[in-house]
Amino acid sequence: MIIHFETDAFQKFSFTQAQIDSLLESAMRDLRIAQESVIPEISFKFSYDALIKIGMYRIAREGYRVRSAAGHHIKILEKLSKLTDNEDIAVMGNVIRQKRNRDLYEGMFTVTDKELEEFVFFVMFVKTLLDR
Repeated sequence: MIIHFETDAFQKFSFTQAQIDSLLESAMRDLRIAQESVIPEISFKFSYDALIKIGMYRIAREGYRVRSAAGHHIKILEKLSKLTDNEDIAVMGNVIRQKRNRDLYEGMFTVTDKELEEFVFFVMFVKTLLDR
């Protein structure tokens, strides 16, 4: 399957293996924090960050760097979804992203314990798809 990387969102880049490994290590650190925190806001923030970093890692493996531009998190989720051939990543990823945006821009953090558990579990699941 050929996946097109739009130049407004992605830039061809030659990563070293150490740089790629560092992206994954950072994502896994954030996922551990999300799993271990008893504070819902922290667990939520770090699960979202881990998901985005997993996307950046997977995109880097294709030889592209994410450009920091409006909507780049949406693009990361879309590409991660295509690279893993799993549409749920785009759907669930955007649910999490929208909740994060409401908290960030409106100060309205509303996530239930059940949702939080689902979000963390979902990011753990996405991690298992990395070799696809």
